[in-house]
Amino acid sequence: MSELRVGIVGVGVMGADHAERVARKTSGARLVAVSDPDQKRAEGIAARLGARAIGDPLELIAAADVDAVILASPGFVHAEQLFACLEHGKPVLCEKPLTMDAESALRVVEAEHKLGRQLIQVGFMRRFDPEYVALKQLLDSGELGRTLVLHNVHRNKTVPTTFRSEMIVRDSMVHEVDVARWLFDDEITRITVRTPKPTGLVSEGVLDPQLALFELAGGAMADVEVFVNFQVGYEVRCEAVAERGSATIGLGTGVVTRAGATCGTAIPADFRVRFEQAYDLEVQRWVDATVRGELDGPTAWDGYAAAAVCEAGLESLATGQPVEVALADRNAVLG
Repeated sequence: MSELRVGIVGVGVMGADHAERVARKTSGARLVAVSDPDQKRAEGIAARLGARAIGDPLELIAAADVDAVILASPGFVHAEQLFACLEHGKPVLCEKPLTMDAESALRVVEAEHKLGRQLIQVGFMRRFDPEYVALKQLLDSGELGRTLVLHNVHRNKTVPTTFRSEMIVRDSMVHEVDVARWLFDDEITRITVRTPKPTGLVSEGVLDPQLALFELAGGAMADVEVFVNFQVGYEVRCEAVAERGSATIGLGTGVVTRAGATCGTAIPADFRVRFEQAYDLEVQRWVDATVRGELDGPTAWDGYAAAAVCEAGLESLATGQPVEVALADRNAVLG
């Protein structure tokens, strides 16, 4: 396969960004089709990028001239669309969450396993970010000894008023869930989510910020502050504390300016700016691996494990108590 013909389902903020990426930045790929409930949006993007708009996302997935699919649709339709990708043998890069709950996510894992071929990659793009990659390599080298604790900060400038407390866990905190599993190469077995008095800049009933504690099978721990109405900008930091030192990423120490009795550096407006390079690398490596008939990134199991942790996190959010993560036996599922 000399060129991968890509279709994108969902061309909102993230999907439109991916459409531009595939059409203008990604080598070895061509954008051939897009689908979105907003037909005018889909038609406008398709016309601008030389693709066609298809009203029905399942029709796009089944199309003979679509070799592979990027799912940037809402999470509640992912299960149906993923099963369609598996049915038609289409490799798929699925933005998180894999599905909305652990039960359906596990069914996706099992269905893919029955095919005998991995087709699903989950869009945990931080695994492709150069800073996170460098941190992973440092920790894996053993230079700092055994990693003991991970501290995370995840702040958005603002989110829509429809972004509720549960979405902070499932759509924002899920990134730190995957980061902790990846950096420690271990499963999270227990999660506790607590909330301080919320910011006064959110709707009634929204619990923002949130603080979470992850406990991993090997005894390590990770914490995260998620604050999605921070007002300042998009800020993601991670500090790993090990036996012989620590390492921190996400400090934004590019150009530091000193003027007017202040010292500082720019904070990006949103996630597309902070992780632009990560998204570029993620999609390029997905295309390259798909052309080779391989997978090079987070798997359906990673998506399922994150869904299971977030499901426990939602229970903890409601009760304020630690909740054990109910995770299927990986060997039993995948053999």
